[in-house]
Amino acid sequence: MGKRILAQRKGRGGSIFSANTHKRKGAVRYPQLHANDYKRILRDMEVIELLHDPGRGAPIMRVRDANSKLHLLLAPEGIQVGQKIFQGPIAPIKIGTTKPLKNIPVGTYIHNIELRPGDGGAMVRSSGGFATVVSHSRKKVFCQMPSGELKQFNPRSRATIGIVAGGGRTEKPFLKAGAKHHLFRAKGHKYPRVRGNTMNAASHPHGGGSGTRTVSRNAPPGAKVGLIAAKQSGRKRGRK
Repeated sequence: MGKRILAQRKGRGGSIFSANTHKRKGAVRYPQLHANDYKRILRDMEVIELLHDPGRGAPIMRVRDANSKLHLLLAPEGIQVGQKIFQGPIAPIKIGTTKPLKNIPVGTYIHNIELRPGDGGAMVRSSGGFATVVSHSRKKVFCQMPSGELKQFNPRSRATIGIVAGGGRTEKPFLKAGAKHHLFRAKGHKYPRVRGNTMNAASHPHGGGSGTRTVSRNAPPGAKVGLIAAKQSGRKRGRK
């Protein structure tokens, strides 16, 4: 009969696949959007402390606004504790400033871009990431994403000037399996992950040393794992 495979155990949930979210600092997003945020008013916030958020590659910062409310934001490169950061359409073009995209000049590096005005930031949030403002029009702003893709945004969507801190994180080697174990444990990912074709036939649909690694589109959920509907299988003949 075999055992339940990884895809089946993931679907059921359980403590093995759950991340340690109780250790996380909280929601990292912009303060709630108000109508007067688009008026020519300058607001400032003070950086209280820089923090590590478990399961997140980029460092975050706790900031305090004029009403003594605390917020969590992504920390850009070069930010310091005690530094003032600004918000609003007329805010200066400095590291950490949050402005609507229509007020950010072409060629500026930005991060934490809102997909829709007021959603708190959704795009370009990983460590070392940045997008570039390419052009403006009346109804959209074009930005070049870290992947190289040109993406259009609402001109009223907010973004922060600068590059997300923590760049170069992926260049450091793990060196030992224990380091990777703790990384995946914080994220709630199963580690290590064994290939199905190295297992016994009773343990996985791909096991047993024979058969294909690709799976039919019509396979049941327990068997639909691995390479699903691969474009090509077998040896590549006559190609260099």
